[in-house]
Amino acid sequence: MSKLFSFRQMKYIVTVGLIVGLVSLVACSDTPDPVAPKYNTNLTAEEGLNASAFEKLFPNQYKTYRDNDQTGVKHMTDFGGPVAWRKNDNVNVNVMRADGITPEGFKHAQPYLKNLWLGYPFSYEYNKARGHTYAVHDILEIDRINNYSEKAGLPATCWNCKTPNIPKWVKENGDDKFWSMNFHDFRTKDKISMKDNSISCATCHDPKTMELVITSIPLNEALLKKGIDWKKASRNEMRSLVCAQCHVEYYFNEAKSKNGGIDKKPVFPWANGFDPQDMYEYYSDPNLGATKNPGFEGLFADWIHPVSKTPMLKAQHPEYETFMNGPHGAAGVACADCHMPYRRDASDNRKFSSHQWTSPLLDPKMAACRQCHSDKTPEFLKERVVNTQQKVYDQLMVAQDLSVKAHEAVRQALEFEGAKNEKYGDLIIAAQEQVRKGQFFWDLISAENSVGFHNPTKALNTLAESQQYSQNAINLAMQATNYEIGKTLEGDIKELVPPILKFSRELQMDPEFMQTHKWLKYLPVTPKAERVWNLQEKVSAVKQ
Repeated sequence: MSKLFSFRQMKYIVTVGLIVGLVSLVACSDTPDPVAPKYNTNLTAEEGLNASAFEKLFPNQYKTYRDNDQTGVKHMTDFGGPVAWRKNDNVNVNVMRADGITPEGFKHAQPYLKNLWLGYPFSYEYNKARGHTYAVHDILEIDRINNYSEKAGLPATCWNCKTPNIPKWVKENGDDKFWSMNFHDFRTKDKISMKDNSISCATCHDPKTMELVITSIPLNEALLKKGIDWKKASRNEMRSLVCAQCHVEYYFNEAKSKNGGIDKKPVFPWANGFDPQDMYEYYSDPNLGATKNPGFEGLFADWIHPVSKTPMLKAQHPEYETFMNGPHGAAGVACADCHMPYRRDASDNRKFSSHQWTSPLLDPKMAACRQCHSDKTPEFLKERVVNTQQKVYDQLMVAQDLSVKAHEAVRQALEFEGAKNEKYGDLIIAAQEQVRKGQFFWDLISAENSVGFHNPTKALNTLAESQQYSQNAINLAMQATNYEIGKTLEGDIKELVPPILKFSRELQMDPEFMQTHKWLKYLPVTPKAERVWNLQEKVSAVKQ
């Protein structure tokens, strides 16, 4: 017999090959959703609120979860990292805090945060977030919560993304009551453990079966309004939706509005879509809030900026809205693919998801990225990320400066005593509207924690629009004064309105300090008060 294939043999091999190839193509085009292991932990819902309850059941996951406790400069990327540096401080870059490992400031800070949020608790203190395991500790310590009073100044809603205890507390106090309760009512040791009840297993998993679940009441309601039943979502979709419980934009419902509803309950502004214009359109509903300022009647506002008298919106951290239609989200990549990469058990080589939620940039091998980009070197991949972030950061600074200048322009126009444009009132309202929109668009990117990498196109486009709106505000304010204030707005904004580097609740009690910056003079000096709370204890109790 000849060593060469006969025509009949060759025809058979080709036919079988085509069939196998077609089957493979069909299989690849309809890849089944991975099936998660089934568990029965025998933990009750109450036991599952404690992170430590899972230590023996899932030692690898728990160990990596506790790696979120790590902090310090060695855990920083070029633009961030889980280190609590002051996000407005680009001055004390090489100054270390008392721990000796955490810097006070950072080169990529945003120096005008206290100016732009003046009159709102965020202006007192805003730090880069540490790991999820610090969520309870850090909110108890942050100056945004009034620790100088029996009243926190912010509602219990502020606990929503800090602990898995929320469903329990809502059940105990009622959905209609819990959200507007005093934040301080839930801070003591008998209510919450700083280490065991921070963001943890029960935030995303059913404690008994370990299935991925949505425990966020606001997210569940937002999805229902859009006709989405998360219980029917694929496992891959759930690996992003559990992150969307907190990494989103939201606001506190205003019961005094025409829409009514539960006071201070968190709501996601997704009714019109997930992009900045969609959300801003949502916030333009005159039935949403209780604002009484001329031209803004009935709109929702987080606060009124004391300098420009503009009803403002404070953006939160819209990672999900930004990521979902970015290059990775649109391709079906889940949040967990990048921020919870698989690791191998050292003893039996079994694969498990890391529960240290961190930037892929902190891994020298860029393993999370190279799951898909295996043809690229770690150095190339990191350079691409950092290059994108630098471009977004540069435009973020431009948008920030223009937003400050817009407030200053409106301030000057409001106090202008010369001959005014015959449409002065309408022009001022129009300018304030552009201030509100410009700062909101800037803030959406400022608060989003990827420095634009989750969606570079959306980030740069949003910042370009922010700059346009802020410049419109400046132009309208000048027009309202027949351009008389034009000369006083010339030059570097940092000379015209310097960044406020330091400001706190304690400093606002100091009359002399409140005269150190022309914008601070628009705030009242608050009465002297002694500190009431030190983390979970009353100061008086600590002294005893």
